[in-house]
Amino acid sequence: MVKTIDLRIPSEKIHDEDYIKEIVNRQVNEKPSAIRHIELRKRSIDARKRSIMYNLRYDVYINEDYKAPAPYFIPKDVSNKDVIGIVGSGPAGLFAALKAIENGQRPIIFERGKDVRARRRDLAKIHKEHLVDEDSNYCFGEGGAGTYSDGKLYTRSKKRGDLKKVLEWFVHFGADSTILVDAHPHIGTNKLPKIIQAMRECIIECGGEVRFNTKMTDILLADDQIKGLLLNDKEEFRLDDLILATGHSARDVFNVLLDHEIEMESKSFALGVRIEHKQELIDQIQYHGQLSGETLPPASYSLVAQVDGMGVYSFCMCPGGIVAPCATEQSEVVTNGWSPSKRNNPYANSGIVVQIAPDDLPNYNVNDPFAALKFQQSVEKACWEAAGKTQAVPAQRLLDFIEGRQSKDLPLTSYQPGIVSVNLADVLPPFIAKRLQKAFKEFGRKMRGFLTNDAVVHAPESRTSSPVKIPRDKKTLQHIRVKGLYPCGEGAGYAGGIISAAIDGIRCADQIHAKKQED
Repeated sequence: MVKTIDLRIPSEKIHDEDYIKEIVNRQVNEKPSAIRHIELRKRSIDARKRSIMYNLRYDVYINEDYKAPAPYFIPKDVSNKDVIGIVGSGPAGLFAALKAIENGQRPIIFERGKDVRARRRDLAKIHKEHLVDEDSNYCFGEGGAGTYSDGKLYTRSKKRGDLKKVLEWFVHFGADSTILVDAHPHIGTNKLPKIIQAMRECIIECGGEVRFNTKMTDILLADDQIKGLLLNDKEEFRLDDLILATGHSARDVFNVLLDHEIEMESKSFALGVRIEHKQELIDQIQYHGQLSGETLPPASYSLVAQVDGMGVYSFCMCPGGIVAPCATEQSEVVTNGWSPSKRNNPYANSGIVVQIAPDDLPNYNVNDPFAALKFQQSVEKACWEAAGKTQAVPAQRLLDFIEGRQSKDLPLTSYQPGIVSVNLADVLPPFIAKRLQKAFKEFGRKMRGFLTNDAVVHAPESRTSSPVKIPRDKKTLQHIRVKGLYPCGEGAGYAGGIISAAIDGIRCADQIHAKKQED
């Protein structure tokens, strides 16, 4: 018999196995000899009160042996099977490819950037030389934006697909199995590259292909049906089904679609800043004066406010993390954040962003599918110019930003290309800056100590999601007009992070398989 039980234990007891076994024995009310195995199923922290507790769920095997799960992913030889074309090797593209293999189809991934190892050299150039390779950066390359942006695996999209399958496949390819039990699972930027590489190697071993430095420069159409791709402006590749999983920053792809009069529309997105505190301060606030250590992980936070009719909220909060340069063109600056698996850097950072609908924009043109995109670009370019036309970003101490005065000096920051003292209210659009200032005051009331002039505000945080949506049929997931085109993941407007993008990739691969079965 397997009995599921829920426990609450003090945080200081989390590593005391004898204590946990004693509590388990007491709750199941069985002889210790009858308990053959206990398996942790869920784990979360409750830090609402001064006595911090862990919530744990266990499966207790009573007079029954535990059986290890079967392999989460079973490779198949798809060398001679029907081809699925996939543009982009981010979470949506990779998981679409893996699902295609599971379905008995042959995926071919076309990736504009480099493999995960070669990509590192281009990231180093951004940090050290302020040089942005427009095809190889924090957003483009093997694994997409997810590879070098933290690996948080939290989603609100559980109803859209098989969340468990996505987590299990991550474990199969090298992630720690704790992601299957933690309430807010996290892999870490330092571990993600090997996992992504293992996925690619499996795809190739099964008979699929992953082609790097291969940019989709046009699509081939006939009678509103996908017929193939033009690659690197010279090679034609014929196919009937294409998963377009290019991520939230592939603006050139939108222009390709526009050239073919393929329907797109502006969509809501969010834009703001990335704030950085000392992790020790966030620990003290969230853990009632305690610090993280052996029994408590570095603390995180989640904040939200309604300010003058718009939502303002924390986004991609990174405990023990680093603020990263994520521009995809030379004449812009963009910030994001990531953490290593141990989250052991001295700073905590988070995006603080304002939710923007297209009709909130100045001079919004309802007939322009790129209206929100152009606004996003204008903010990124203005920040680039304000910081001296390098990959340094404009920055300001938090209280100085709230009170509208330029900082006389700036503290140390994890942002390696550097920061420049700027009055951000002079750079950010007024309706964004004013709402951020008001929201920070409210956040300070929710988290006492949050409002400190030792915190640094970096601008902008602008790539929260794609500002363009490629409309598709809700049932088939194909474009509303172009057959064989499957807009997928964040870049198409159907995901908001690693997990939701991976789920969407799986769904698109399943729809192609279902169509083939019908044919």
